[in-house]
Amino acid sequence: MRNIVVTGGSRGIGLAIARRLTVSGYRVVTVARRESEALVNAISNSAKRGEALHFHSGDLDDLSTLHTLVNDIRGTYGPIYGLVNNAASGTAGMLSNMSEAEMARLVRLNILSPMILTKYLSRSMMTRREGRIVNVSSIVGLTGYRGLSVYSATKAALLGFTRSLARELGPLGITVNAVAPGFVDTDMTQGMGDDERERIAHRSALRRMTRAEDIASAVDFLVGDGACNVTGTVMVVDAGNTA
Repeated sequence: MRNIVVTGGSRGIGLAIARRLTVSGYRVVTVARRESEALVNAISNSAKRGEALHFHSGDLDDLSTLHTLVNDIRGTYGPIYGLVNNAASGTAGMLSNMSEAEMARLVRLNILSPMILTKYLSRSMMTRREGRIVNVSSIVGLTGYRGLSVYSATKAALLGFTRSLARELGPLGITVNAVAPGFVDTDMTQGMGDDERERIAHRSALRRMTRAEDIASAVDFLVGDGACNVTGTVMVVDAGNTA
């Protein structure tokens, strides 16, 4: 059974991705600070169906612990076939008012953490000359959005990382792709007012917001055998918001 690590898998998009991949037959290891009630229920339900969904505690904001975290995961579950870098902070705020500490945290969690995790987890893939890496970016990394300048910058950086790493790892049979969700109906967008959510939905070609399950389907495709010749790409899943 192929092992796939999904960061930020305790809720929202990450949990939807983890659920989908277990249904597709992968052993999924979700990484987050703590288990959510939704994740506990998902693990229990997966076990009843004979699927393999696991939780491994880790503080992705503490970069000094990531090497040990990777060694623990590999020691427990064996070689890693895939990595989905989903964990991120979505803090909003005008640049002129955002504290430098919060700016640094966004860069640390949204860029440096996935880079370091990929550095160590990709070594297992390089040895076996196969693997899948999927980075969850955002359409704001392509288009920008008022009040999300720092967050948008981190998501744009993730796209550049994806394209260049695809070139580095391609000769070893490892694909590297990104998924760029639109505004997804999750906890991260619950802070928006109803009027703003309605405006976002109305702007899209399909007149609706994207679901977490839509992102999970895209990731499932990119880690599967059917995407063996897809690398260095950005799959936009936004209900036609950027069409």
